Amino acid sequence: MEQYISGEDAVKIIKSGDSVFVHGGAATPHFLLKKMVARAPELTNVEIISMSTYGEALYADEKYKNNFRINSLFVSANVRQAVNEGRGDYIPVFLSEIPNLFRRKLIILDVALVQISPPDKHGCCSLGLSVDATSAAIKAAKHVIAQVNPKMPRTFGDGLVNIKDFDSLVYTEQELPEVISDESHSDIALKIGAFCSEIIEDGATIQTGIGAIPDAVLASLSNHKELGLHTEMFSDGVLPLIERGIITNQHKKKCPEKTVAGFILGSRKLYDFVDDNTGVLVMNIDYVNDTAVIRSNPKVTAINSAIEIDITGQVCSDSIGTYHYSGVGGQIDFIRGAALSEGGKPIIALPSTTSKGDSKIVPFLKQGAGVVTTRAHAHYIVTEYGVAFLYGKNMRERAKALIHIAHPDHREMLEREAFGRFKNL
Repeated sequence: MEQYISGEDAVKIIKSGDSVFVHGGAATPHFLLKKMVARAPELTNVEIISMSTYGEALYADEKYKNNFRINSLFVSANVRQAVNEGRGDYIPVFLSEIPNLFRRKLIILDVALVQISPPDKHGCCSLGLSVDATSAAIKAAKHVIAQVNPKMPRTFGDGLVNIKDFDSLVYTEQELPEVISDESHSDIALKIGAFCSEIIEDGATIQTGIGAIPDAVLASLSNHKELGLHTEMFSDGVLPLIERGIITNQHKKKCPEKTVAGFILGSRKLYDFVDDNTGVLVMNIDYVNDTAVIRSNPKVTAINSAIEIDITGQVCSDSIGTYHYSGVGGQIDFIRGAALSEGGKPIIALPSTTSKGDSKIVPFLKQGAGVVTTRAHAHYIVTEYGVAFLYGKNMRERAKALIHIAHPDHREMLEREAFGRFKNL
């Protein structure tokens, strides 16, 4: 019989100066976090280690700046202000390498706060919607507190953990964070999706994320056949493709017949779909995002986005100048894996302009901008104006190709800057 304790009692183990790992994505354990924050008057300098968490991050409030300090492996929206105001820090790291930081004790974890499904008759629980680096964190942490939630789907893969492996158990029924996709697509997103769909071949193994452009790309694949899915994030956009038999996974070399993901984020419909679904494997991120694993699948087509790209193909994806916006994440894991896959195609897809009308294809990246995907990694760049293929092209040829897919209002400026730099176009 499981011995459940109150949330208040469970978080008493946390003391000043501790490093606390927080389970991320849709598995963010908000009940435990609320109880931890309630202890703020007793705590100072507690370090919060997390990737992308969803829902309100109470500990990121300015009034707790002396109690909690964020050390983020991926700057999600709920901690962005705190990190950029100096009340937190950002660790640039490939998503595939985060478990290794815990195993090698380069990041020491005193406590881990996680959310799990209730145990089955064998005492086996599931990390549910977010396995990624969490299973490594559980093994590395000195004390693991689990929020047991019947709303958490039971998923298969690497996230099955015996209940005896948790030090404290707290039972609570709580709705999980959802990210609802907008089923209507802008003209720009639809055009980008159409260009991407022309690049994607039948039988390809795809990787994509969540948001307007990834969803538009997925919506454009209704006439494709026998696709596979091996992706760090599994979102609602792929459900119609699975339901219609477009994603079959039959050609994959790794985990054939199975959809593979590191974490799942979307609607309750998606969460119900993956619950007890043996066709979906949620696995450790150092497997999912391992370049060697990715490249072994056929025609891997990785679709990622960017904040801005310079005319040589340098891709900034994690910052707006010095302003930390997101993280390195798994972009380069999949861009490189796709490039090495037989018939693979790494794609960066983005609108040609920002919401303010500024060009996203620029002569030079903003001062302080981070290069996530180098110019040597960039192959296909897609905007609503077409596809620029950069692989094997010299600097001048790259500039010409990228200017061709920039917004017409900015092409003259880009041509002038490129000519000044390369003396010829």
